[in-house]
Amino acid sequence: MRKPLLLTLLLLLVTLFFIFDLGDWFTLENLKQQQADIAALRTASPWLMASGFFVLYVVMAALSLPGAAIMTIAAGAFFGVWQGLVLVSFASSIGATLAFLVSRFLLRDQVQQRFGDRLKAIDRGIHRDGAFYLFTLRLVPVFPFFIINLLMGLTALPARTFYWVSQLGMLPGTLVYVNAGTQLAAIDSLSGILSPALLASFALLGLFPLLARTVLRQVQRRRVYRGFNKPRHFDRNLIVIGAGAAGLVSSYIAAAVKARVTLIEASKMGGDCLNTGCVPSKALIRSAKLAQQMRHADQYGLTSTQPAFSFKKVMQRVQAIIRKVEPHDSVERYTRLGVEVLQGYGKLIDPWTVEVTLTSGKTRRLTARSIIIAAGARAAVPPIPGLDNVDYLTSDTLWDAMAKRDTPPERLLVMGGGPIGCELAQAFARLGSRVTLLQRNHRLMPKEDTEVSEWVKNALTKDGVRVLTDHSPLRVEQGADGISIMATHGDQESVFECDDLLLALGRRARLTGYGLEALSIPTERTVTTNDYLQTLYPNIYAAGDVAGRYQFTHTAAHMAWYASVNALFGQFKRFNVDYSVIPWCTFVDPEVARVGLSELEARAKSIDYEVTRFELDELDRAITDGTDQGFIKVLTEPGKDRILGVTIVGEHAGDLLAEYVLAMKHGLGLNKILGTIHVYPTLAEANKYVAGEWKRAHAPERVLRWLGRYHLWRLGKE
Repeated sequence: MRKPLLLTLLLLLVTLFFIFDLGDWFTLENLKQQQADIAALRTASPWLMASGFFVLYVVMAALSLPGAAIMTIAAGAFFGVWQGLVLVSFASSIGATLAFLVSRFLLRDQVQQRFGDRLKAIDRGIHRDGAFYLFTLRLVPVFPFFIINLLMGLTALPARTFYWVSQLGMLPGTLVYVNAGTQLAAIDSLSGILSPALLASFALLGLFPLLARTVLRQVQRRRVYRGFNKPRHFDRNLIVIGAGAAGLVSSYIAAAVKARVTLIEASKMGGDCLNTGCVPSKALIRSAKLAQQMRHADQYGLTSTQPAFSFKKVMQRVQAIIRKVEPHDSVERYTRLGVEVLQGYGKLIDPWTVEVTLTSGKTRRLTARSIIIAAGARAAVPPIPGLDNVDYLTSDTLWDAMAKRDTPPERLLVMGGGPIGCELAQAFARLGSRVTLLQRNHRLMPKEDTEVSEWVKNALTKDGVRVLTDHSPLRVEQGADGISIMATHGDQESVFECDDLLLALGRRARLTGYGLEALSIPTERTVTTNDYLQTLYPNIYAAGDVAGRYQFTHTAAHMAWYASVNALFGQFKRFNVDYSVIPWCTFVDPEVARVGLSELEARAKSIDYEVTRFELDELDRAITDGTDQGFIKVLTEPGKDRILGVTIVGEHAGDLLAEYVLAMKHGLGLNKILGTIHVYPTLAEANKYVAGEWKRAHAPERVLRWLGRYHLWRLGKE
């Protein structure tokens, strides 16, 4: 009840101010008329007068009432320059801080709930440079101070910072008005106090904190680069270390804008995605899916059959697809685009120099104004006792190992129930392997909602995968008959036998081997960067899995745009990397795709939401295709169609998600999707139908009842 009571009190005070025309007391004419009487009162009771003036000024500033300029002039007229300056300086700052706190108390929670995602970038900027911004605004009297008070209350700026910055920032303007008040008789209007020349001076003064920040940044740069000799000339505009998704996009952009760029890759062009990740895994998944469809051909009116296939040919197809995609990421293509591609290991020698150990054994040293680290990630290998004595597989080593096999693994144990583990476990089970999946967590894919985890578990179990959650590995041993994995489940210890052990426990950024340590570039789980993707050294950037919170090919490419543009043009304009709308998809069958918030995340962040669902067993195209398993779940703001998050479980979920990604990126709600024509019959119609479900749930019932009565009246029945 405190908020309504405070709001009522404030509205009452402001209303009384205007009802009783108290604003007439705070005019230049009235001040001149009352000057003699007020001066006499001050002579009679100086402390009472000063105290009363101080309290009145605080109240007016706190309530954002008009008349602050007149009160400041009055301070000079009745108390002189220095006493008036002290009174107004502290009173205005205290009053402004009270207005700031009231705004924060009454409005910040509601604003954050409604616009929280959009305000994240602003809050980060305020956290980093809020004092500079506020100081600049305070120095320029053109900006209404009461608006600054209220708006700053909606940000994350600390109240203590707001107070002392306001105290300092308003001081020059306060001095001008107080000094003008000492010459009250000569003042004809408030506009005469601030001449164009004086306003220009304030504007120049307002640039001071920005200039100070620039100077501070230069000082910090000098401190960071101390001990290094910056080259007078550079060989390249940009050097990129790593030719995965982030490295390829970065070098492509640099070449497109005619920069001289060198791309260094120690292994295969295309990185993990092309060679050991997205491309081979999706090729394997497609073959496995076709084998499963053959087993269940009777669902389509055909004769079911047990697929007869050569596993070697399946793996040959995987390699053939990699070779078919390879030209897109090849040395030849990027050379034609204008990129110098060097095959070898790149190592940072200093902030501008990279030493390249070429595959031929020779070395070269190149200098560049900017460097982008795009070294990617490798499969995570946990410190399980005995693991080093076992020929385990990872998503990096799986493909070469399987290419040498004539048959799939007889007994495959997959350790890890995230996207990689679930995808590969299902694929190998469909190709005939006996697959056991061990997951330490109590459910699969723990980043998704619980019901999604259950869908995935049921799908894997249906395909023959033995799914064991809440199992923690203790040790691994190599035996005569295969590999033994000891794991605990509660108080029980179990032993699992397999022929092949696949570790699918996520990926870890590559942080060693290319000079980060020598330059003391901070790292944690990834290379530490700021919002512009700069490392400790402002000319060295990091992008992709080596620096990203989202380890996806598409986010690596997304980050690469920011890194390359900032690296090449940051002296003119820098861009904060935008993570506001990041989609992803796990290619199990049925697929799981998501963008934005899940229900678990919304609850964890105390974000209010509504859920709208559409079951795919109601969609005509899904029924005709025999893919009517799954659902679309959309989270929206309560009572509004603004999309907070979408989860799709179903055939081609990743493709269906694109419409929601576009809508969220550009602020389009479900009403816009509902009003868009979708081809019939397609899976994409499901997006229109879920929007229709939202519309039906928010139909204006009272209006509809009146419309019903209207139509009855038109029939002459009422």
